[in-house]
Formats: sequence, structure tokens, C-alpha cells
Amino acid sequence: MPTQITIIGLGQIGASIGMALAAHKDSILRVGHDKKSEAERDALKKGAADKVEHNLPRAVQDAKIVVLSIPLSQVRETLEFIAPDLKKGTVVLDTTPIKADVQKWAKEFLPEGCHYVGLVPAVNPEYLYDFHLAPTTPQPDLFSRGIFLVDAPHGTPEQAVILAMDFVRLLGAEPLLTDLVESDGLMSSAHLLPQLLSAALLNATIDQPGWQEARKVAGNAYAIATAGLVHQDEITSLKMSALQNRANIVHKLDVTLAALRGLRDDIENEDDEGLALRLESARSGRSRWLSERMSADWSKPEEPELPDTPSISERLFGGLIRKKHGK
Repeated sequence: MPTQITIIGLGQIGASIGMALAAHKDSILRVGHDKKSEAERDALKKGAADKVEHNLPRAVQDAKIVVLSIPLSQVRETLEFIAPDLKKGTVVLDTTPIKADVQKWAKEFLPEGCHYVGLVPAVNPEYLYDFHLAPTTPQPDLFSRGIFLVDAPHGTPEQAVILAMDFVRLLGAEPLLTDLVESDGLMSSAHLLPQLLSAALLNATIDQPGWQEARKVAGNAYAIATAGLVHQDEITSLKMSALQNRANIVHKLDVTLAALRGLRDDIENEDDEGLALRLESARSGRSRWLSERMSADWSKPEEPELPDTPSISERLFGGLIRKKHGK
């Protein structure tokens, strides 16, 4: 019998997960659920699910893995709602970028014998420059050559962690084990800060003196710099993420303010050399990061070979494929 994986939330992330799992349809039953019926219909049409179940309790009751690909603002109520219908041994994964409160909610609501592991996806580098890709557009290779941060709360059974890591590999990505503090710190810089800076730029320009004329000539640089606010989290979830992760994000904003102050002072003081150094340092840093990100070659020390370990299929699908010795 195929292993059921239920995906709750069929937007870009959730539907892309379903599409990536299509290569394993012989072993996996993909059940999709979304609050919006049209999203469920689109998921079926695009091959992101084998079936959809609009009744949420029925959608999760036979699942071995439940994936929450929903905004942070919906996670708490969803965990509370599905908890009574999860079977023992179910592993609940989520894809929200900030985990501070999600782990608390999972501990509060998940029944004994069910486990939570947080996932933070980083997309295929080929899509970094695809500004025409709407936040609702799924892609089967959205996670190829990407990385998923894997956050397992202290005390999570090893089997649940391995299951989550194998799940990530089935999507064409590589898992990177982190802890809550490290993960939320990383996402403060890479995810939250760009969105908050977009908001700050918009608030500093729109409807300010001169905007009536400036809006007519705002071009590519302005569109790219402000896109983060609308192409990532919904506003409620962004607000929650910033407040839940306030120590990290306040520190990052302080560093940003210091960087802006340096630019301001160089310009005010007509410090040609200082300003040039700051701009060139920023440009070369971005070039170095983009080259590394596009190559997706995160070199690490060679690890020793493990003795005759079970394959991903053996682990993910309950050890149904067993090796027969002596034959």
C-alpha cells in the first residue's frame, strides 16, 4: 500500500512539493487540501496531487507525513484542528521561515506518538531571477539543487528526523540539520530583513514629497528593491515572524541602520574614496554570493562511508523493501 503524504496548502510551495513527489507515485499517495476549492482543482490539473480532500480531518487521518505549507498566521489553528485525527507515528512538517512559536504550538497540540520537524526551503537557484514567476505558480523543480534547513525540537526521535531528511531528498534538495536558534537567526538575514527593507523603502518614498512625479519614472531598480514585500509572506505572517524573532531582527536592523549611516556620512562629507569602497564592497560581495548560490556547490569535508544503510525508499516507506540474506 502506498505511503500517504498529505499536503495542506496548495500554493506555490505546497503544489511544488506535490509535483516533485510525482516521480514516486508508485510508492506515495499524494493527498492535497486547501481552504480554496479552486486551488485544489488547480493542484489536480497540474499533477500536484493524486486526490484532494476538502474535509481536513479526513485528509490527514491516514497520513504518515503531513506537510503544512500555509502562512504562519494559519499554523496554530491548523495544528489544533488536525491533532485529534492524526494516527500514531505521523510526522508533521511545516515550511514556515520562522520556527520560534511553531515548535511551541506543535508541542502543545500534537498527540503523544506524533512528531514535528520544521523545514525551511531554499529554492532552486535557477528561479532567483525569475521575477515573472508569481508566488502562486508551482514548479516541479522548484527545490532542485536547493537546501532545506531541518529543525528538529530537542527530544525528537531519530527516526522522525531521518524521515524528514529523506523527504527533502525526494524533492531533489539537500537537508541541512540546524537548531531553532540558528535557523531563525539565518532567516532573519536572508528572509525577513529584505522584506522589512522593502517596506521601509516604500514608506520612505510613496506619498512623500515629490512622489507624484517620481512614480512616473520609478523603474527596474525600484521594482526589484520593493518586490520582496509582495512576493514573500502575507502581511500578517510577516508581522508575526518579525515579532516572534524580534531579538534577531532588531539586531539585523541595527546593523542595517549603521550601514545606511555610513553611506549617508560619506555622501554628506563628499568622501569620494570612502563611498567608492562601500559600493564596491557591496557589489563584489553580491557577486560572490550569487556565484556560490548559482553553483549550489556547498563543499564540505568528505564523510566516511556508512556500512550498508537502508535506502531512502526502505526508510520512508516503512522498511517494506527488505534485503534477503543468503540468496
